[in-house]
Amino acid sequence: MKYLSTRNSKIKVEASEAVLKGLSEDGGLFVPETMPVLKKSLKELSSMTYREVAYEVMSLFLTDYTKEELTACIDAAYDEKFEVPDIADLHKANGAWFLELWHGKTIAFKDMALSILPHLLTTAARKNNIKDEIVILTATSGDTGKAALAGFADVPGTRIIVFYPKDGVSRVQELQMVTQKGKNTKVIAIKGNFDDAQNGVKEMFNDKELAKKLSDKGLRFSSANSINIGRLVPQVVYYVWAYAKLLAKGELKEGEEINITVPTGNFGNILAAYYAKQIGLPVNKLICASNDNKVLYDFFKTGTYDKNREFILTTSPSMDILISSNLERLIYHSAGNDSDKCAELMKELKTTGKYTVTSEMRERMKDFTGGFAVQSEVSEIISKIYKNDGYTIDTHTAVGAFVADRYKKESGDDHLTVIASTASPYKFSRAVVGAIKEKEFKTEDDFALIDMLKELSGLPLPCAVKEIMDAQILHDTVCEKDKMKFEVEKALSL
Repeated sequence: MKYLSTRNSKIKVEASEAVLKGLSEDGGLFVPETMPVLKKSLKELSSMTYREVAYEVMSLFLTDYTKEELTACIDAAYDEKFEVPDIADLHKANGAWFLELWHGKTIAFKDMALSILPHLLTTAARKNNIKDEIVILTATSGDTGKAALAGFADVPGTRIIVFYPKDGVSRVQELQMVTQKGKNTKVIAIKGNFDDAQNGVKEMFNDKELAKKLSDKGLRFSSANSINIGRLVPQVVYYVWAYAKLLAKGELKEGEEINITVPTGNFGNILAAYYAKQIGLPVNKLICASNDNKVLYDFFKTGTYDKNREFILTTSPSMDILISSNLERLIYHSAGNDSDKCAELMKELKTTGKYTVTSEMRERMKDFTGGFAVQSEVSEIISKIYKNDGYTIDTHTAVGAFVADRYKKESGDDHLTVIASTASPYKFSRAVVGAIKEKEFKTEDDFALIDMLKELSGLPLPCAVKEIMDAQILHDTVCEKDKMKFEVEKALSL
């Protein structure tokens, strides 16, 4: 299996090289040259553990990793770090199945991939005889940052620098990052939004002068964002695992199609569901759920992607994104794997802030449909599910739940629905408690609200929350968005 750049299909690399690089040198993202197909039947997969399913799926994509190498990466990633034996969990509520992806070390779905990425990356470095120290440079809208920091902290041969929007994450998300231990970790807040942070990181990846400085010091950049194929492939696993588990529970017949609803910001998590369908998972509709920043909803409705709009800070901050980087992969596939067409549209996005796809491309995207939930609707669905089912969800999962609910009512589509539950309610206790109590909590202490949520939900307090309650602040750098490169050079003594 070779990987090609979405912007130049002549650039062709092995899977391990794609994992190492993160981003192609032309600014494109790596995509599989062809889509593999599941080798085991869904019935066979239904009796397997999460680790076994992970091997079956990931070995299709990461073909230059040996069985021993890949198994070692999987075993090191999916262990007692996760607070449920199955790694992920399924919970039925509000007529749908919630796929709980937040039982890892940082209580967000990013743990599912970022627990394994450091192992995939260091294995790839050995395979490719890389002697340079790898610098993970990443932007976060809240969850990737902490999950990446936790994954790479004190991993030999690596350093990690994370940028986040100063006023664009929840207090728990911020505390998780700024209290991160590890001699190789650096966290920097920027005065700007997530798109500013992501653009700054992409510019540094494409900066030839900076690459030379890094090389002279024996360093090289790689990414922990979902633009890295090593992040995306592990995410395909949990959709296959969820279907297999529902089959084992007798909730599905083998081959029966399901709908998958994903609260979406950077488009990586729903793209993984699309890849799951491509390799043989029976999926009817992929329902892309947006918050008030509904750039993706508008795109699927009109065929025009337009980021020229107001950026809205919401109670689901990890989705406060106007440039959904992973959409580029879908654009490439829907253009019939035409990298020239994809490059043309990405150039248009950079110069004008928008682009329009062809009718043929839209036809190839018909698996997708979009919906959105504004903040009042997010509160409404949290309250409804809590009162009717005694089940507590976070604000991002609530976007997915509201959109799935509305889609079912409006379309009459009654396929079994799996909703990606992307974060623990404890990460967003202020908004969740506010929704349940139908009251705004503006001045209350965050930890008092966590205690209140514990009492209301009955959910055990995760280790991730206990750890930050009295942890020391170790990272306090804040910079202007145009000073990101300066801060990186300073952190790396370039």
